[in-house]
Amino acid sequence: MKRVRRFHPATLITAIVFALFGGATLLGGIWLVHLGGSPYYLAAGVITLLVAFLLLFHSRAAVPLYALLLIGTAAWSVWEVHLDWWQLLPRLDIWFALGLWLLLPWPRRGLNRRYLHETARGTGGGFLFVALLIVAAVGVAGALHKDHDVRGDLPMDEVAGPQGDRALRPDADWTDYGGSPYGQRYSPLKQITPDNVGQLKVAWKIQTGDLPGPDDPTETTDENTPLKIGDTVYLCTPHSRVIAVDAATGQKRWEFDPKLQSPVGFKHWEHMTCRGVSYHDDAKYAAATPAAAATTALPAASATVAPTPTAIAATTCPRRLFLPTADARLIALDADTGKPCDDFGDHGTVNLRTNIGPFTPGGYYSTSPPAVTKDLVIIGGHVTDNESTNEPSGVIRAYDVHDGHLVWNWDPGKPDDTAPIGPDGVYTRNSPNVWSVFSVDENLGILYLPMGNQTPDQFGGGRTPTSEKYGAGIVALDIATGKVKWNYQFTHHDLWDMDVGGQPTLMDLQTADGMKPAVIASTKQGSIYVLDRRDGTPIVPIREVPRPQGAVPGDHTAPTQPLSDLNFAPPDVREKDMWGTTPLDQLWCRVRFRSLRYDGMFTPPSEQGSLVFPGNFGVFDWGGVSVDPSRQLMLINPSYMAFQSRLIPKDVLAKMEVGPAKSETEGVKKAEGIPYGIELSPFLSPLGIPCQAPPWGYVAGVDLRTGKMMWRHKNGTIVDSAPLPIPMPLGVPSLGGMLTTAGGVTFLSGTLDYYLRGYDVRTGKKLFEARLPAGGQATPMSYADSTGRQYILVTAGGHGSLGTKQGDWVIAYTLP
Repeated sequence: MKRVRRFHPATLITAIVFALFGGATLLGGIWLVHLGGSPYYLAAGVITLLVAFLLLFHSRAAVPLYALLLIGTAAWSVWEVHLDWWQLLPRLDIWFALGLWLLLPWPRRGLNRRYLHETARGTGGGFLFVALLIVAAVGVAGALHKDHDVRGDLPMDEVAGPQGDRALRPDADWTDYGGSPYGQRYSPLKQITPDNVGQLKVAWKIQTGDLPGPDDPTETTDENTPLKIGDTVYLCTPHSRVIAVDAATGQKRWEFDPKLQSPVGFKHWEHMTCRGVSYHDDAKYAAATPAAAATTALPAASATVAPTPTAIAATTCPRRLFLPTADARLIALDADTGKPCDDFGDHGTVNLRTNIGPFTPGGYYSTSPPAVTKDLVIIGGHVTDNESTNEPSGVIRAYDVHDGHLVWNWDPGKPDDTAPIGPDGVYTRNSPNVWSVFSVDENLGILYLPMGNQTPDQFGGGRTPTSEKYGAGIVALDIATGKVKWNYQFTHHDLWDMDVGGQPTLMDLQTADGMKPAVIASTKQGSIYVLDRRDGTPIVPIREVPRPQGAVPGDHTAPTQPLSDLNFAPPDVREKDMWGTTPLDQLWCRVRFRSLRYDGMFTPPSEQGSLVFPGNFGVFDWGGVSVDPSRQLMLINPSYMAFQSRLIPKDVLAKMEVGPAKSETEGVKKAEGIPYGIELSPFLSPLGIPCQAPPWGYVAGVDLRTGKMMWRHKNGTIVDSAPLPIPMPLGVPSLGGMLTTAGGVTFLSGTLDYYLRGYDVRTGKKLFEARLPAGGQATPMSYADSTGRQYILVTAGGHGSLGTKQGDWVIAYTLP
């Protein structure tokens, strides 16, 4: 019988796979070394190609050579990231899988074989087995190694009395976007506790019918936190509809549709958002007494008492809601019927386009509910980022809460001129705006503004002195006059979109010098600034820290930036912090990282492209923080996602095909009026996976008496954002705030996976988890019905620019 010499197909296929994988690794490794990066990938690519070559030529040396590569890769991985399992995974997974395949008998049958009937002996399988055991041992050690969590306990003793805003808010209600004018996102209800929260069940759920349509902008978002007053829950939808439902059953009582209008439709708008409505009740102000309203346990100088209320004339709507619409109107509605209050403005409506000047449709309106005081409704407005240098003013306007006439206006371009503008006047174009939620202390008579900056965000060469002064900080205004009481800036000459996105939180804070009235401001750059809300002096120390220099021609950078001693700013990222699901996309992220300019936090924008970390969504965005004022605790959900920005010279931009930007934080903007176009995007791999290593999101608890973080736990899974729906607990970003209850449970729904979760305030342990039908990128709230039964309410409508599933759900949970 004639013997036939042949090559086994499995060996050939194996050689081809190794050649392709090794070739890609080699090419990327050469590029990375050229950029000054790690030589590992170049070496690994060469060795893998050599293994493929040896397989093709039937050499038994292929297997032990690959075993050496496995051992070397394991050693290099531990050297780079120690025993961080999630960072070990993309460094080892594909190499390990290839090794397992090579260990099987079929790929090795053609090695040093002359004839088909011969067996494969001495092909290095034993050494390869040992190498695989070493890699597996590293993986097991990483899995058993301590994670990124911090474990500890918050003190649960009550040390402070009721805050000064409690006089106008029954414990069972949720009267303001942040629960109260103080923006604490706190409920004094105690029925739901760590012992029973696991028993929460759906009490009722409704669908509003307001779903994103084909002609809506990509960034259609459901960020609504409803109100609850009496026996009614009030909510708003992305298309500015208001729906009133029974608080105990969810049964609809009335609905108001403002019938939004746009001369170009909605598809070309940047976004469409309604975070909430505001409420005013004549009877409650009339019933309030100075003693009940005064801030408790404060030094005498801080307990400024509001004037004794006078009799309030009868109005058509003694209980009214204020709705900001996406087409720039402010509408007053009767809270009992949903009909416009005819005595307010023009038959219930104030036109916010008045005195603003021209703007692109959708380029100016208020995404957030206004502040409401005894006599005033006060509103700001969103201005489209990076569109041009000729955008609407960031003016703050105060209207009479009953008849809607303009009482004062604070224009950051003319900060001292607060008298109502004339009918033919135009507010200062392009001044810093406030798109988030105000906080109010009526006892001190102060309104607190979380300031954005003057657009465009990434180039500040033409900014005015007033915009440099008032942007990206807190401005405190006198409620009665709109005059500036004080201001404190948190980002100097902001070139990174570091708007103060979160609603300032007011609370009476226990300090070494006694109880002080504080304002707590969370920021995108991770610092949480704690100031005396009477005069803006820091309670927690703030240091000016040197930051990277070297802006593009025509611009400059601030030499230092303020850093609070209470901060959650991430450490600078390094090349070894790049991540991915495989060695190849991790290599891509390393190359991209080395291609960008990055000198740490506050690296200036550049033509080369700069890495922005924290990114545009920030460590903290509009969700703000939640506090338990009685226990002096703060509950937070920091996120860590890098972005990349690039300034494109206009002559280069003119040669590019530029389509519409996906959102304000993704795409290319022409930025008319400056020498550059602006390109922004999240820092993601080609597979859509974040390039920097997880965790990307946490929940954390802070003892405000000491300023110490007592616990921190990575939070959420990638089940709803990864290519494969695997619930890996990596810790994901969240958009939306936390709700804390006096019962000792805090809630969050804003993660990129679709869950409402409840945590033990003391330890941060997850105690409850409920699957949501869509993304829950909103802040939950809590209330009690007429029987005293406590509910947790969440909006689940998704977020277009985050890519979470969109819907129209509002869901209430309660104990059985």
